Amino acid sequence: MTTPNKTPPGADPKQLERTGTVREIGSQAVWSLSSCKPGFGVDQLRDDNLETYWQSDGSQPHLVNIQFRRKTTVKTLCIYADYKSDESYTPSKISVRVGNNFHNLQEIRQLELVEPSGWIHVPLTDNHKKPTRTFMIQIAVLANHQNGRDTHMRQIKIYTPVEESSIGFPRQEYWNGLPFPFPGALRDPGIKPTSLALADSLLLSY
Repeated sequence: MTTPNKTPPGADPKQLERTGTVREIGSQAVWSLSSCKPGFGVDQLRDDNLETYWQSDGSQPHLVNIQFRRKTTVKTLCIYADYKSDESYTPSKISVRVGNNFHNLQEIRQLELVEPSGWIHVPLTDNHKKPTRTFMIQIAVLANHQNGRDTHMRQIKIYTPVEESSIGFPRQEYWNGLPFPFPGALRDPGIKPTSLALADSLLLSY
């Protein structure tokens, strides 16, 4: 029986941010957990410290729920796991689900991990590599290494494409998607240009 290859680590997400093509939006969401040991909760998942971690304290599956206040474009999910430090607490099978709320979540990715030690990049895209638009992401730990009961997860980051967020609101909700017309294609509004001299006289009359 062959031994499965270890899950290779992905690049540090900060390298993604430096490309200018994505932006981390985890701070815009409301985070909740199915369970946690006191002092090992959401704050530790989001503190940018690879030495801290979330530790579950209940039965499987262990859930991380990430809920946005509005429908949001998401492209990549990054999870940090460290088998060398966490051993049987390290996830071996993870399901990633999206939807409007808890009642209509659908799985879009399932990962089998073998002794991961580093960042795991999970694309949140469809078959055409188009980013997903969702109100909610749920990360479910279905199994741990060595049949461990509880789990450790050290960091989670969520990225949106910059082209979707650079104007401050989702394009799809506020714009009908039609291309902007060229200046020559605009209809004549019926306003004739005014001479500079007339404009000056109007300003001086006030």
